Amino acid sequence: MTLVLDAGAFLAVERGDRRVMALLKRERLEGRTPRSHGGVVGQIWRGGARQAQIARLLHAVEVSPRDMEFGRGAGELLGRARRNDVVDAAVVLLAVDGDQLLTSDPDDLSALAVAAGIHLELIRV
Repeated sequence: MTLVLDAGAFLAVERGDRRVMALLKRERLEGRTPRSHGGVVGQIWRGGARQAQIARLLHAVEVSPRDMEFGRGAGELLGRARRNDVVDAAVVLLAVDGDQLLTSDPDDLSALAVAAGIHLELIRV
């Protein structure tokens, strides 16, 4: 099981959400590295001192790049799920059965997970 982060998870850390910080600490203590992707970073990164918490978190997260094959897979997933957010689709494609996904958008991510045929535990942040 891995913890996968969408933009809402990073913003929760920026707000100082203790529950999210505890989940991230649990991952670290159990020797697991949370995952996200570069599109999520683009959604949340604005730079500056006020994002120090996010900058620290980014150093502790595996941030995956995306290529053409992955992009096509995300587009196909969006078509099957009848959704339109490619960053959300890419987050779901990072996950495997049994992963936990921290999200501020569980409805869309749930539809994408169903369309992808994977079972995720969606944790609302």
